[in-house]
Amino acid sequence: MTAGWDHARAVADAVLYEGYLLYPYRANSRKNQSRWQFGVLGPQGAADTGIGEDDTLSAQVLVRSNGVPSLSGVVRFLQLQHRGAERDVGGGRFERVDELATGSTSWLSWDEAVEREVAIDRFPVTSLPRTLDISIPGGSDIEMLDGGRLVRTRRALHGHLDISAERDGELLRLSFEVRNAAPPAADKDEAIATSLIGTHLLIEVADGEWVSLLEPPDSAADAVARCRQHRCFPVLAGPPGAHDLVLVSPIILYDHPEIAEQSKGALYDSTEIDEILTLRVMTMTDEEKAQARATDPLAAQIIDRCDAMSPEAMLDLHGVLRNPHGPPQEPGLIPEVPADVDWWDPMADNAVRPEVDAILVNGTRVTRGSRVRLRPSRRADAQDLFYADKIARVTSVHEDVDGDQHIGVVLEDDPAADMHDWYGRYLYFAPDEVEPLK
Repeated sequence: MTAGWDHARAVADAVLYEGYLLYPYRANSRKNQSRWQFGVLGPQGAADTGIGEDDTLSAQVLVRSNGVPSLSGVVRFLQLQHRGAERDVGGGRFERVDELATGSTSWLSWDEAVEREVAIDRFPVTSLPRTLDISIPGGSDIEMLDGGRLVRTRRALHGHLDISAERDGELLRLSFEVRNAAPPAADKDEAIATSLIGTHLLIEVADGEWVSLLEPPDSAADAVARCRQHRCFPVLAGPPGAHDLVLVSPIILYDHPEIAEQSKGALYDSTEIDEILTLRVMTMTDEEKAQARATDPLAAQIIDRCDAMSPEAMLDLHGVLRNPHGPPQEPGLIPEVPADVDWWDPMADNAVRPEVDAILVNGTRVTRGSRVRLRPSRRADAQDLFYADKIARVTSVHEDVDGDQHIGVVLEDDPAADMHDWYGRYLYFAPDEVEPLK
């Protein structure tokens, strides 16, 4: 495996669990009565009868050869696992219950999931076509608890991956088809229990390179137009510039997707904004949090992480707007808007990052964390008189559509400074109204 695998797997994990558990993360929430939104391959006929999803996803990807290309990778999906709570009624007998309380911990009857990964061992493309069995056996486990037990059961999964190849001019078109081969199900519960959930592929090529389907070179544009996708889309994976990994994702992504550095962990809720969901979790009552913890261990992790989040970490979640296709931006002065770009065009500010951008004041670089002495001179607010000669800490640097620059600050001797920073409620001054301190 190449160094880009860890980078690609982080994104693949987010794809795998997207929609697994929805806010407010409780089993009794109506939103959590219907989950598993992405990459679900139902058993045969489930889509036609309206009890499940289509049984297939397929993708075509182009390879430029540098010899005899070979492929390897993984097929990944979730297997539903029903967790049944049972109370001990004596005499070696157990009774199924909706909730089992064991001391300070409670467990609900609930559908969990188990990660499954089937390896695709390396093989040359000259050996295509081929079919790979991706079936997973069923099973059951029993966990004994004080006053009862948890019984976890899994239905067997049946599926296969078909891989084929054909020439398209100087390029090689590879076709991947994942199909659920389980027999027809009787109802919705059986359909989801025998479905492949969150299905996606990570494929590596050696002695060749994948061609971007989103931004192909002119020479490959026609071949890309002839590629067909069904319920998924392949994107280049791994770090920017790499062309040896492709992620076949049921969620539309851009090339070289990555987890935002501000994100502190998965929230699972259908690509919702981390900041909004975290704030919502923080407002949950203790009883609601206890119900979420009883629903799923992953929900408990979310609750614990949000409860322990520092004001600084929360501020980081406020996010930045950047161009996913552009080069990484090192902290520097406020970037200039291109002359041919209007101020209302999103491209005008997708490189602006107020929390790290800087400006020069009397030859001194001022950015977040800099200490300055305030010299209000424009009297934009009556309170400016009280800020004169106060020491402040810079929180952000901005430039408005007229080209005027502004420095956001909080006063060092303000007892509520941390709270103002947490909420993003700052005082703003022009560059000539601050004196940088060494």
